[in-house]
Amino acid sequence: MIEQAEDFREECDALYRILEPLDDKDFEKKTLFKQWTLNDVLGHLHVWNWAANASLVDEPAFKSLMDRFGGHSDMNAAERSETGGASGKALLKLWHDYYGEMADNFHKADPKKRLLWAGPTMSARSSVSARLMETWSHSQAIYDVLGLERVSTDRVKNIVVLGINTYGFCYANRGLEPPGPIPLVRLTGPSGAVWTMTEPNETDRIEGDAVEFCQVITQCRNIGDTSLKVEGEVAKNWMSIAQCFAGPPETPPPPGARHRAS
Repeated sequence: MIEQAEDFREECDALYRILEPLDDKDFEKKTLFKQWTLNDVLGHLHVWNWAANASLVDEPAFKSLMDRFGGHSDMNAAERSETGGASGKALLKLWHDYYGEMADNFHKADPKKRLLWAGPTMSARSSVSARLMETWSHSQAIYDVLGLERVSTDRVKNIVVLGINTYGFCYANRGLEPPGPIPLVRLTGPSGAVWTMTEPNETDRIEGDAVEFCQVITQCRNIGDTSLKVEGEVAKNWMSIAQCFAGPPETPPPPGARHRAS
């Protein structure tokens, strides 16, 4: 049984509650994430949810999807093709009707089962945790453009764990060696619980709000737009390139570039 599958479902449900009242035109709004529209964000989430589920229950279907994407240079266009050009309320229904089935499949899966992905294989537990992270991070752009203040829960701890586990990846992805041991990471979750996530480090540490840490490692915010306490050169360097999601190196947004609309 994979508990993270229920966290994924709950994160999707939270997003659905803010999208359900919108009309079709609202989905055409551009976010501060690469100027993606709400349609772009939702289509992206749905297609890669489908891919993750296929990697669990239908490997040939997953491989076929990867072959189709290999011929595209425009990610959004490829994703629109996969959804049949659905948009607005129709796309919302497509995504909503599917993520529950996916959560059910992952909930009963062997957590250690190795699954194919666009990069290296990953465990089923890591796969659904990554979908939770993607849902949470892309949702932030939607909350921001709608001017809504997000109410987070302690399920963000799953994203914190991904951030810790991808410390080395941030550097390897750029052809670099980590400049030192991982800093001490001590964070306060939405419930007020304090999470000490790494071993003691006398010179480097990151302390503060867990949600803000998640916003930085998912590149929803620049470290300068948070109140996180970052001490030590290694900690500062990590936070300047933090990236807990797969794919080529991405440059974090400049200070003030991504924010909630007033």
